[in-house]
Amino acid sequence: MQVWEPYALGETATVRAGEVEMAVAGTADAAVTRVADGVWLIDAPTATAAQWRIPCVDVTAFWTPGSGTFWVPPIWSAPQESRLTKGSPVVSLVGTGSANVCTVALAESVSPVSFTAGVIEETGEFVFTLRGQGLRIRLDLSKRPFSAAIADVTAWWQVGRHLPPTPTAARLPVYSTWYSMHQEVSAESVELQAGLAKELGCETIIVDDGWQTADRARGYAFCGDWEPNTTAFPDISGHVARVRELGMAYLLWYAIPFVGKHNAAFERFEGKFLRYLDHMDAAVLDPRYPEVRRFLIDKLAQPVEAWGVDGLKIDFVDRFATPGGDPAPGEGTDCAEVDEGVRRLLHDLDVRLRRTAPEVLVEHRQPYTSPGLWPYANMIRATDCPLSPQENRQRTLDLRLVAGPIAVHSDMILWHPDEPAEQVAVHLINALFSVPQISVDLSAQRPDQLAAIGFWLEIFRRHLGTLQLGVLEPVQPEHGYPLVRAYDGQTTIIARYAPLPVDVPESGELLVANADPDPRVVLFGEGEARAEVYDCGGTLVQATDLRLETGPALIDVPLGGLLKLRRG
Repeated sequence: MQVWEPYALGETATVRAGEVEMAVAGTADAAVTRVADGVWLIDAPTATAAQWRIPCVDVTAFWTPGSGTFWVPPIWSAPQESRLTKGSPVVSLVGTGSANVCTVALAESVSPVSFTAGVIEETGEFVFTLRGQGLRIRLDLSKRPFSAAIADVTAWWQVGRHLPPTPTAARLPVYSTWYSMHQEVSAESVELQAGLAKELGCETIIVDDGWQTADRARGYAFCGDWEPNTTAFPDISGHVARVRELGMAYLLWYAIPFVGKHNAAFERFEGKFLRYLDHMDAAVLDPRYPEVRRFLIDKLAQPVEAWGVDGLKIDFVDRFATPGGDPAPGEGTDCAEVDEGVRRLLHDLDVRLRRTAPEVLVEHRQPYTSPGLWPYANMIRATDCPLSPQENRQRTLDLRLVAGPIAVHSDMILWHPDEPAEQVAVHLINALFSVPQISVDLSAQRPDQLAAIGFWLEIFRRHLGTLQLGVLEPVQPEHGYPLVRAYDGQTTIIARYAPLPVDVPESGELLVANADPDPRVVLFGEGEARAEVYDCGGTLVQATDLRLETGPALIDVPLGGLLKLRRG
């Protein structure tokens, strides 16, 4: 099989999986097992690469877990990389109607692997090239929704693993201090916002950067010693207790790899850095040193063991990965690979934390989404996309597809003080299939803004089982998921981000959240239903009986509003 020269594999063996002829390099022995209609496992334990091509027919998108443009790439595109500290080992070629064309995943979740894929311009074929040390490949050529193919990949990643259950608290709405306060946090300001957030329906507060330093210049020069700023938090244990008395769980932020130049730990660990980041005024610690891991575990366990917090926001795990490759291990390290050092660090930290708090809450963040990290976190957040509801939507949905049992959280949601209440609701609807994190000054919100927050947080909470644990079907990834459906057998919830028609299920309750300026919602279905329409603040604006005949029915749902349909 001839492909563009940079991706030629050299000497290969050939295996067949259905209609796919796969070239495998580095082995003459690969086992192929058919596990379902259109789905195969290819075990090649000594392989270093695999490559195949398929006709690029009815193809609309190339989905990757990193969130971004899902256009179909040319063959000379850069590879998608995955390792413990970055990415997830799965990609999907998507066809018309959001149907799966070819979803491929690897079992490896710690060591680096890569996916190179793209169109051969001369033939109109699409080529996949996988690289790694030993390959166990799951190849799905079924024609079902691409989201179902990816869901089966995450189930495959869980086979034979005993993961701690995700606590219910990890799935409930959150208030975050980051966008609303940045580093200007104090015991008083945190307690004020925690009380207001609790009244609106939040159950957790995450206190971000600033608690550990009196410096307010941003950057990371004062990260690393991880002791409270006693001016802002003179009694951090008492402060945490007061917040928890409100009924709020308390999480504290840590930039785990960084040690800033103005910290005692910087001098202590000089020579045990992976690199120094000039623009951050901080170095990245090398977790291959046992002494480094012990230090970090002691520091991150302290707030749980001594101050009474409920968990940690562990930030920047991806920065352990060094661009261009890891430096050689120094004297005194106990593992060769940085990712193995990270795995040992997070494993030992998890064991330590659970001795005090068996249901400890731990947040990770995109792009460190590998299934290899699932044992060490129960929350994962979309990466920063302030005031970008469409990006928040796409990122949370992409995370939902690959996060398996982990609760997916939106990036912190903020808006301008003059934002109309309808647009506040739109921000929240764009995060509807995740756990919303709110980050505005709640004491400065108008009554109509507060009404929108309270109404939609109640929807998040009341329908948590459907929204977060039901079957998820986002459509048209090439258009940023303009319509998303979740259902659980009793309730169907659809979010409408563009003027697309809605199919009414034959039974059960239907909720339609409208985030499109066009209020005209077109329904297709049969039978009779009771319709209730609510505005963005939860006020009932219409109640009527609908007769759904063959052909479309029309009902107005205001921007930021909600339609409820119940069968008789």
